[in-house]
Amino acid sequence: MTPPLKEAGAQPGKKHMSLSQAVATLVQDGMSVAMEGFTHLIPFAAGHEIIRQQKRQLTLIRMTPDLIYDQLIGMGCASKLIFSWGGNPGVGSLHRFRDAVENAWPAKLELNEHSHAAMAAAYQAGASNLPFAMLRGYLGCDLPKVNPQIRTVNCPFTNEQLAAVPALRPDVTIIHALKADLRGNVYLGGIIGVQREAALAARNVIVTVEEVVEKLDLDINACVLPHWVISAVCHVPGGATPSYAHGYYERDNAFCKQWDEIARERDSFTEWMERMVMQSPDFAAYRQKVSAA
Repeated sequence: MTPPLKEAGAQPGKKHMSLSQAVATLVQDGMSVAMEGFTHLIPFAAGHEIIRQQKRQLTLIRMTPDLIYDQLIGMGCASKLIFSWGGNPGVGSLHRFRDAVENAWPAKLELNEHSHAAMAAAYQAGASNLPFAMLRGYLGCDLPKVNPQIRTVNCPFTNEQLAAVPALRPDVTIIHALKADLRGNVYLGGIIGVQREAALAARNVIVTVEEVVEKLDLDINACVLPHWVISAVCHVPGGATPSYAHGYYERDNAFCKQWDEIARERDSFTEWMERMVMQSPDFAAYRQKVSAA
C-alpha cells in the first residue's frame, strides 16, 4: 500500500491548495464550468464552494445534471445549461431546475440540450483540439428543431450525412478523484464516465481527491491524469458525498430521496441551503451537519 501523505512526511507541491483558494482563483463569473461524474465521483464539495462564493452567470456543462446542479441553479449561479439529461436518479424531477426553466426563478436559465452520444463526442473533440464533433445520430429526433447548434455535414469520402456539434472547451472542468500524488498526478478509478475527456478539453482543471499520497503505485492500465493538465489539486475527503467513491464510501440513497422534499418548494430549499451550505465554512463542516441531522 502506498502510504498517505500524513505518514510519508513529505509536503505537497504548488498545485496543491485549498478548495476555497482554487475556486476563488480559477472560477470567475460568466465562465463555462463542467462538473462531471457519472453516479460515481460527483464533485459535490466543489459545487458547494462555488455556491458559497456566490459565483454568477455561469454556463454549467454536464451530461447528467442531478442534485448538485439543482443546488447551483436554485442558488442563482447559472444562466445557461449544456446537458443531455436532467433528474434526480431513481426519484424524479429536479424541482429547482424545473422552476428556473418554467418560471425563471431565481433567474432565467437558457438550455442547450444534446444526446449523451453528442456530449461525449463534443468533449472528445475538445480534448483533441478539434472545432466540432461528428456522429451518427439525431435522425428522426426533434432536438435539432430546438438546438441550432446541432447541424449536419457530408462525409468527404462517402457523402454520407452526419450530425455535427461544436466541441466542448470549458473554461474550467471540476472533477473528484480517488488519489493524487505530490506532483499533482491524479488517479481515477471505478466508473470514470467522461471525466478524463472533460479534463483534457478544459483550459483549467480543479480536482478534489479523497487522499494525497507521496507516490501513486498503480496497475499498468490505471487511468491517470498527468500533473501538467491539472491546475489545482484539493484534498477533500468525502468530497463526492452523497454520490460514492469506489473503495471509500457508498452512495447515500436516503439523501437523494430526501432531496425531493427539500427542493420541492422555494422556501424549504432556500432555508436548507442557507443553514446547511452557506453557514458551513467548508465541506467537512457540511458533512458533520448532515450526519447530525
